[in-house]
Amino acid sequence: MGPQTTEQAGRAEQEELERLLAGIAQGDREALAELYCRTRAAVYAMALSFLKNAQDAQDVTQDAFVQVWDHAPQYRPQGSPMAWLLTIARNLSRMRLRQGDRRSELSEEAWDALPAAESGLSPEDRQMLQGALGALGDQERQVVLLHAVAGLKHREIAAVLELPLATVLSKYHRALKKMKVLLEGGEDQ
Repeated sequence: MGPQTTEQAGRAEQEELERLLAGIAQGDREALAELYCRTRAAVYAMALSFLKNAQDAQDVTQDAFVQVWDHAPQYRPQGSPMAWLLTIARNLSRMRLRQGDRRSELSEEAWDALPAAESGLSPEDRQMLQGALGALGDQERQVVLLHAVAGLKHREIAAVLELPLATVLSKYHRALKKMKVLLEGGEDQ
C-alpha cells in the first residue's frame, strides 16, 4: 500500500472528527476529550484572531466545546466538522466582541497559548512569526491562522468567515507577501 495522499489524509481526519461528534451526541465524554485534543489549537486560533486577547480567546475556546457538547446531536455530517466547530467559535467570538469592545494587540502570552509542539517552530521563529502576524490586518491574520493552524482549505475559510472565496484567496496571498517582506526585511522594517 502506497503513502496516503493529502486528500485521503484529510478525508480520514474528517471521518474521525465525525465519529467523535457522533460519540459526543451519545454522551461520550472521552470523545469530547479527544475532539478537544485534536481541535483545541484551531478553535483557539479562530477565537484569538477575532479577540486578540489570550484570556478571552481561552474563554471562548472553552465555551465552544460546551456548545459542541450541547449541540452535537444537531450536527449533520454534510460539510466539514472542523468548519462547524470553527463557526461556533466565530459566533461566540463575535458575541464576546459585541459585549465589550476589547481590542488589544496580539500579545506574546496569546501567541504562546498555541501549543509549541504543534507549530514545530523554535522560540525565535515563533517570535518573528508573531511580529509578522501582528502586522497583518484582522481578516488577513484570520485567513492565515485558519489555513496554517486549523488546516482549513480556502473554500472552508470562506464559509467560516462568510467571505467570497476570491476575497479569501486575495487576503491570503496579500498576507503572505506582507509577511515575506517583514520576515526577509528583519528588524529594520
